[in-house]
This record gives sequence, structure tokens and C-alpha cells, in this order.
Amino acid sequence: MATTTFSGPVVSTNGFTSQSILTPVVLADGDITITKATHGGRVNLVPDGGQDNTYTLPAPEAGVAYTFVYGGGATDATDAIFVTPGNTNFYKGGVTFLDVDGDAISVVNSDGNSNSSFQVNVPQGFEVTFIGLDSTNYQIFGFVTSITAPEFADQ
Repeated sequence: MATTTFSGPVVSTNGFTSQSILTPVVLADGDITITKATHGGRVNLVPDGGQDNTYTLPAPEAGVAYTFVYGGGATDATDAIFVTPGNTNFYKGGVTFLDVDGDAISVVNSDGNSNSSFQVNVPQGFEVTFIGLDSTNYQIFGFVTSITAPEFADQ
């Protein structure tokens, strides 16, 4: 594929596409170190795990986003855990929790100053996005559908 450089405004009547942006990443069942090159800016499909899987995000970088969507076909009996590289990188924001056994909707928030672990417990569905705000913080938002609320914690 060729690269084109423009020096002025660009107008497209049919939009711009890139195969690497459109193609989702199907994650393996197991702990994974997430990278900007492979996972950044793409939808990452989380499997129905055979055990709790931990996804270690890279250090936040302003504007770089990582989106994770539950791709299992049934309620998962295991958890998806998203951690930053360490306690010096943390989450701001929260997710909408759809409680399927209590018919309730609530919001689960991070503490905004030290939570570096986010655990999705026994999901039936979720879509969670982490966007680097700067070199320290990730903004988190999305939803989790489950019988058990997701949890933020320090590592």
C-alpha cells in the first residue's frame, strides 16, 4: 500500500478506511501483554476464558486507545483483569454496570488517583475502552453486564 502526503485540507466523499483498523484482534486464552502496535486503536476480542486472564496495558500514551469487547458465546465463569504496568499508572473514570440478576444499573468508578487494576467478574458481556490521557493516566469508560459488579483496585 502506498503512502500519500497532503499539505492542505482533504475531502473524501466515501470516507477513509484502513484494514488494520477494521480488523479486530482475537485474543488468546491466557495472560497477554498488550502492545500499541498490535492492539492500539483496534477492537480486541476477549475470549470465554479457561481461567482468569490478565491483560497488561502498556504505559499510557496521550490519545492511544485500547478497546476490549467480550467475544464469548456464553456467560464466562472466569474474570478478565486489566492492569497498568504498575501503581504509578492508574485509571480515571468508570463503567456502567448492568446487573442482570438484580435488574439494576449503576456506575462503578475508579478512585482517580491510585487504582491500577480493573477486574470484570464473570461477564455476560462488556465493552471497555482505555484511552491514554498523558504518560500517567488512562481514562476508562464503557459497560459491563454481569451478575457481579466489576472492581477497581490498586495492584
